[in-house]
Amino acid sequence: MAEHLAFGQRLGRHRTALAALAVLAGLVVLSLGAGWLVGAKSLEIDPLNRLMPPSAEHWFGTDHLGRDMLGLVLFGGRTSLRVGVVVSVLAMAIATVLGLLSGFFRQLDVVLMRVVDGLMSFPGIVLATAAAGYLGPSINTVTLALTLVLISPALRVVRGQVLVVRELPMVEAARAVGVPTPRLLRRYILPAVLSPLLVQASFVFSAAVLGEAGLSFIGLGIGARDVSWGSALAEARNYIQEAWWIVAFPGLALVLTILALNLLGDALRDLLDPKLRQR
Repeated sequence: MAEHLAFGQRLGRHRTALAALAVLAGLVVLSLGAGWLVGAKSLEIDPLNRLMPPSAEHWFGTDHLGRDMLGLVLFGGRTSLRVGVVVSVLAMAIATVLGLLSGFFRQLDVVLMRVVDGLMSFPGIVLATAAAGYLGPSINTVTLALTLVLISPALRVVRGQVLVVRELPMVEAARAVGVPTPRLLRRYILPAVLSPLLVQASFVFSAAVLGEAGLSFIGLGIGARDVSWGSALAEARNYIQEAWWIVAFPGLALVLTILALNLLGDALRDLLDPKLRQR
């Protein structure tokens, strides 16, 4: 409890972390409140008002189909952020379990690490593109493809931490008195890897949001019935010269999200690492 309070106090004094959290919280609130703020009618096609610049009626202007860009950005944020949350939760959960087992059991470690090395030998976007191209564009496909890609780096982080923790005297003492392996992993090793897991989760979230945008941009992301920041940018690329706003606002939302997540990850690493905190 005291450690949690101390961490909360350090977090409250870290301006970068607070700014990143404020940006992320604002994006989440605006995206969740899209239906109340702009309404579903903002996504309806209106050819008479196509490519209108930002104005009092349309704060972010309209796109080539006459849809309100503010509505596209807010509703697109729902999709992009949802993919990021689901992918980060699934990837970190699987990576945690496999990383604990790989770092603790040497025979299993040999097999898992060869599989991970094989997956990491290919660029992540290539694997995600292949999976999305085979299964077809949809939110579920994007989530599955990005989860498979992002498990490997997170797994290596967990495994590396477990290899260090398993040699600590407290773990050796617990094994000497006959503590069962499941309890040993749950009570002694897992708490020691939570800090790097929290930091890694922010980077996985960032990579998932960016990966969804990339896949949607090349037509292998979400389905045609859904909107996201990546799909908005994909539709806007043919109208950049005549309507800058249809690229600027979805791109700005994506940049703010990625920047805030990366800054939050760096801040958490500084706060949770004793050596960096002292420095």
